[in-house]
Amino acid sequence: MRNRTKWLVLACAALANMAAYYTYDVIAPIADLLRSQRNFSQAQIGLLNAVYSIPNIPLALIGGVLIDRIGAARAAFGASLLCLVGAALTAVGEPYELMVAGRLVFGVGSETLYIALLVGIAQWFSLGGAALAMALFFSVARVGSYAADTSPHWAGSVYAGWQAPLWLSTAFCAVGLAAATAYLLLDRRRPAQLQARERMERVELKQLTGFSPSFWSILWLNVLFASVFFPFRSTFSIQYFQDVRGLSLADAGIANSWVFFAAIFATPVFGLIADRKGRRASLLLLGATLVPLTFVILATTQWSLWITTALMGLSFSVIPAVIWPSTAMLVEKHRIGTAFGLINLLQSLGLSISNYAAGSLNDHYAAGPQNAAGYSAMLIWFFALAMAALLATIMLWRRERGPQAYGLERPAPN
Repeated sequence: MRNRTKWLVLACAALANMAAYYTYDVIAPIADLLRSQRNFSQAQIGLLNAVYSIPNIPLALIGGVLIDRIGAARAAFGASLLCLVGAALTAVGEPYELMVAGRLVFGVGSETLYIALLVGIAQWFSLGGAALAMALFFSVARVGSYAADTSPHWAGSVYAGWQAPLWLSTAFCAVGLAAATAYLLLDRRRPAQLQARERMERVELKQLTGFSPSFWSILWLNVLFASVFFPFRSTFSIQYFQDVRGLSLADAGIANSWVFFAAIFATPVFGLIADRKGRRASLLLLGATLVPLTFVILATTQWSLWITTALMGLSFSVIPAVIWPSTAMLVEKHRIGTAFGLINLLQSLGLSISNYAAGSLNDHYAAGPQNAAGYSAMLIWFFALAMAALLATIMLWRRERGPQAYGLERPAPN
């Protein structure tokens, strides 16, 4: 019975997370509508995703403590409710300040939801199968991103205006709340001895120093990669494809969506490779190398967008599949929560800065359909961040091949 219940928990957690991912990614498909129908500047559009991350700069660590205090399931339920409220405020959307407030509330809920669901999966699968469970969890999340990018195609009728797509995302959040509620009910079946043990293993905020050099390399890879990938693919890419390549909204969404579509299937594959063969630092080096290459191709060639989509899709499949289990290998078991919280804190800071910076660069250089060259500064910004991430990965790879290695290149023990 418990074996079947834990897979039901995984299904509920994945569905709740997928709804949040859809709602986060809904800004990219409506970016051009916000610009044309509401006269938003690109900085204003960038702020809608930047403000999502701002509250999570302090809450990444605080949320971990709260989850330990009240339990992952109850935290997930409360966070999912916040997501619904934030999505609804965003959909009302007028004045602009209300839309920004809605995205902020959604951000508070979504990031806490994500961490709570990861903790819940770790609890339910603590006796085995956690790696596969987390890979499937991330894969289903990509379904939400893929659905958001392709929504102008399968829900084209709602894209006559900017507001209806946001109400559609609110409906997704309602489904996510139902899934979180089901998870809360299922969690009551978890063995009491596991719950007692988890209550004794609470995060200590004072444990923020003393991590290994390899941990810091992997932390900066994570932060910098996220600061490139999500601002570009989830905020500006669809608009960029429309203005620079002349694609329709639906076609630009399809081109962008295949990054997430590929990750749905490839992420578990790379996780399995890392478990069976090791070579985690080498896999991360492969993924990090592809990101700056993507922006070089976008900036200097007229090659098919499917080439850059394939490169970024491969990178997005490798890095998330390998980076979280690798992080867990680099820290003591009693400090994994603190380590994850620290990464999420810095990642939220990076996302806020990068989203707003990219939008401001586009505004400064008057990027748009009449001035495609104005996007060059944004591409250079993302390329520079990608090169910094590659440098951090090279440092990790060299260390893991030397006497100070932490075992990332070895297969997981049976």
